[in-house]
Amino acid sequence: MEFQRELEEARQLAEARLRVFFPGGGLEEAMRYSLLAGGKRVRPILTMKFCEAAGGTLEEALDFGCGVEMLHTYSLIHDDLPCMDNDDLRRGMPTNHKRFGECVATLAGDALQAAAFQTVLSAEGDWRHGGSAAVVLAARILAEAAGAAGMCGGQYWDTLGNGSPRTAGSLTEINDKKTGALLRAACMMGVCASMGRRAVDEGCMDAARDYATNLGLAFQIRDDILDAVSTAEELGKPIGSDAANQKATYVTLLGVKGCEALVLDYTARAKGALDSGRWPGGTAFLEALADSLAVRKS
Repeated sequence: MEFQRELEEARQLAEARLRVFFPGGGLEEAMRYSLLAGGKRVRPILTMKFCEAAGGTLEEALDFGCGVEMLHTYSLIHDDLPCMDNDDLRRGMPTNHKRFGECVATLAGDALQAAAFQTVLSAEGDWRHGGSAAVVLAARILAEAAGAAGMCGGQYWDTLGNGSPRTAGSLTEINDKKTGALLRAACMMGVCASMGRRAVDEGCMDAARDYATNLGLAFQIRDDILDAVSTAEELGKPIGSDAANQKATYVTLLGVKGCEALVLDYTARAKGALDSGRWPGGTAFLEALADSLAVRKS
């Protein structure tokens, strides 16, 4: 019950802040459409909760988390485009290009990416402990996660190999970039938000990185399972697209049971990674979140 209370508190805080952005019409309407289309808000929650674990507050990391969510939303808009996954449904609603057209959807994604960095670099607060350096570090972490060495690079290799045989090792490399990179940024930026205002144990940054790396792999494998066993109504988006595109996934290589075991293994590694840092705010929530994501239904 305490975990659910904390989860909802953080989710509502992120949701309320995101609603402040992009109040206008035109392009901003298209940006807002996807940004406020729902979702679990896992990334801003991780950012805020890592800040709290490192001795800070949820509010101190709020704009960093919103920046990560904007960048995540841009990636979803572009992933859904006809040139990528060509999906018509996202979170139970028409995808951005179905609602506004391909040109506007592309520009909405581009503008959200720019807004992500603007939001992070403009984050206000009582910065004390080398605060400006912490803000710059957070922006750099986000940039690295978004680019060729991170999310875009993973998506490139994922798209390039459609229909070709793959090993579990090559899938892990792709998913570590495609999914893990942005989760890593969210967690590490939470530590940045705390260290800009107080001294933070040096081990926390490495712990956040390793936690997110394993969480990201578990998250993507769970996605592969859901794509194979869920319904479109449960997920709010088309299912079976991997099989239809003859796309290699963990499920095609290991089967559902093998994947479920691997999700639990990566989840345990994620929780164990937290032991390498000293956390004044505790890590019980972060451990419980990893467990909940391992068995999620959507």
